[in-house]
Amino acid sequence: MIKIVHVITGLGGGGAERMLVRVATKSDRKHFETLVVSMTDDGVQGSALREHGVRVVALGMQRGVPDIRGLIRLRRLLVRERPNIVQTWLYHADLLGLIAAKLAGVSIIGWNVRCSKMEMQHYRRLTPIVRGTLSIASRFASFVIVNSLSGKAFHESLGYRPSRWELIYNGFDLDEFRPDPEARVSVRRELGAPQDAKLIGMTARFDPMKDFTTFFRAAAIMNKDAPETHYLLAGPGVDPENGSLSACIHEELKGRVHLLGFRSDVRRLTAACDVFTLVSRGEGFPNVVGEAMSCGVPCVATDVGDVAFLIGQTGRVVPVEDASGLAAAWRKILDLNIADRNALGWQARQRIREHFDLKAIVGRYEQTYLNMVMSNAI
Repeated sequence: MIKIVHVITGLGGGGAERMLVRVATKSDRKHFETLVVSMTDDGVQGSALREHGVRVVALGMQRGVPDIRGLIRLRRLLVRERPNIVQTWLYHADLLGLIAAKLAGVSIIGWNVRCSKMEMQHYRRLTPIVRGTLSIASRFASFVIVNSLSGKAFHESLGYRPSRWELIYNGFDLDEFRPDPEARVSVRRELGAPQDAKLIGMTARFDPMKDFTTFFRAAAIMNKDAPETHYLLAGPGVDPENGSLSACIHEELKGRVHLLGFRSDVRRLTAACDVFTLVSRGEGFPNVVGEAMSCGVPCVATDVGDVAFLIGQTGRVVPVEDASGLAAAWRKILDLNIADRNALGWQARQRIREHFDLKAIVGRYEQTYLNMVMSNAI
């Protein structure tokens, strides 16, 4: 039995957190024992993990506030649990987990890098300091998992030099994320939109890197030729009370932009869309695009990270901050007849099945852990 302690900054609804939940809950329980440690609190994923029989411990640290007590708690936990591997997720957890695991005598420490280029001016002052420290400390990591080639190249440019790199793309559950004709009907009814309304959707937290400004510029361009189109946006901070977001919405779009905030039914919302979009300025391998493809929804996304490889020929990829290109790509897919648009969505789902099926991806994690333990035993 291989015992793994996963350490992550928090258990919110982001892509890294969702991938951790998938790995933790889908791993073979006969061969892998899993404990998940959140530096902060249970977030929205803690209960889901426990429902699947995965143990969860929250250290109670405050975001952006260095706390030696969290390090002490984690070190004590690792001494007590004696894991074969400590696997960390996201920058702050990489640093805390590395120090705590070294102090606890854990011999195999892995990081999980989930991003490529990031514009540090948009983040807390501590984040670039942590990343710079990690660049120096990376030689002490036994392995680093990356979910994109762009993420690996970017972190190598920062000076990351781990003993071993492992490329493992995100995986998607085709049973959970699937086409859903009923969602098309119920979501439009919820939004107060006509049943035949074309719906463009995006799920993302409110963050400068997600570039909502370009999204709404593209929507305003679309409005000139397709004024009947509706727009669905959901995610933490993406709600009508967000004045900064509401100010981006052009007057002529009012009534057709639906800001839903954080939602637990993302699969249903995604499956209801005619086109799913991602307008980010920086990503590695975005979960939301793969989830939409799994639902049979054609995608339009900016050319960031490994997005072009993920989408392949099943959607459209446009330059970053290109509102005109984004609107044109939306229009190209929406102008397809229903049969052709459904065929494009089917191709997207098949691409996920062939290359990014969750079972195969979890198997890659398991094989990586097994290889590390066997190498350490030699």
